[in-house]
Amino acid sequence: MSDTLDKAVEALNDKLSGGFNGIAKFSIKDTGDIIVDEDGAHAGDAEADVTLSASLETFRAMMEGDLNPTTAFMTGKLVIEGDMGKAMQLAQIFT
Repeated sequence: MSDTLDKAVEALNDKLSGGFNGIAKFSIKDTGDIIVDEDGAHAGDAEADVTLSASLETFRAMMEGDLNPTTAFMTGKLVIEGDMGKAMQLAQIFT
């Protein structure tokens, strides 16, 4: 696993208060995938209720609070496939 992916997993776990009710996947272009589930965030690839795909720059901006996930979605920087309700739950960790 890359250092970048390790840092992303750590940052997500810092933002999560416990686990996540469901399975979500962050697919970060040219970097890898992160799964968020009841155990928290960890690198990996699995079937998910919702998949959020973005560039590393977009993901980083959302994690740092510089880019609202809704804005990223509306401008096409964030692609969401699957359960929109689960995606909305995840958006709350970025605020």
